[in-house]
Amino acid sequence: MTHRNTLLLNLVTRAGASERRFEVEQAVIAGWTSRDVEAMEKHIRELEEIGVPRPASTPIYYRVGAARITGADAIEAAGGDSSGEVEFVMFNVDGRLWIGVGSDHTDRKVETYNITVSKQMCDKPVASTVWPWDELVDHWESLVLRSHIVTGGKRELYQEGSVAAMRAPVDLIERYEAGHGKFTPGTVMFGGTLAAKGGIRPADRFEFELVDATLNRHIAHAYGIDVLPIAG
Repeated sequence: MTHRNTLLLNLVTRAGASERRFEVEQAVIAGWTSRDVEAMEKHIRELEEIGVPRPASTPIYYRVGAARITGADAIEAAGGDSSGEVEFVMFNVDGRLWIGVGSDHTDRKVETYNITVSKQMCDKPVASTVWPWDELVDHWESLVLRSHIVTGGKRELYQEGSVAAMRAPVDLIERYEAGHGKFTPGTVMFGGTLAAKGGIRPADRFEFELVDATLNRHIAHAYGIDVLPIAG
C-alpha cells in the first residue's frame, strides 16, 4: 500500500516559474553525507555529547513516512527536545531531479536510543520553491546553506556553509540505488547537514535558506515549533 502526501511546488527555472501538485510517495533522510571527514567527525561528536550513538555506516539512509514532509509554517513536537537542521533536498518530479531546501527536524531525546525512530517523530518542513538540477550542476559547490534560530525573541545564526561540504546529489542518489532502494518519481531525499554553531539546541522558530549567488536567487522558509506537553 502506497502512502501519499501532496505538496504544492513552485518549479522555478531561468525561463520562468510554474506551480505543480507533487505527490510524495517516498521520503528518505540521507545522513552522515559529509565529504569532509573532519567536519563529519565534529557533527558526530556534537551528537555524542547529547548521547547519540555513532552511525552504523556513512552515508546512511533513513526512511520516514511520506506524510512527514510538509510545507507548513508551524509544526508540533512532543516535549522540548527537538531541533531543526538545514539540508538541501532532492525531488524526483516526473523523472527529473529538482533541488530545494528543508529542515530535518529531529527529536534529540529519542535520537539517543534510536536514530531511525527519532527521524520519524517530527515533521520535515520544506520550502515550496525548487530549482532544476541541470541549472545548478555547473556551479553547485558555490551554493550556500544557512539557518537561524529564534529563541525568546533573539535571532541567532545557527548553521552556515557550502553544499560542497556534503556529497553531491547525484552521488547520494547513486549510493542509495546501489543498495537501499530506487529514487523513483515522487521521492524526496534530504542531503545531509552542517555542524551547528554553539551546539545543537531547541528553538521557538527555525529559519533556513539555500542561496545561489551565481544566479542571484535564493529559496527560504521558516516555521514555528509548538511544543506539546509530555503527560507521562
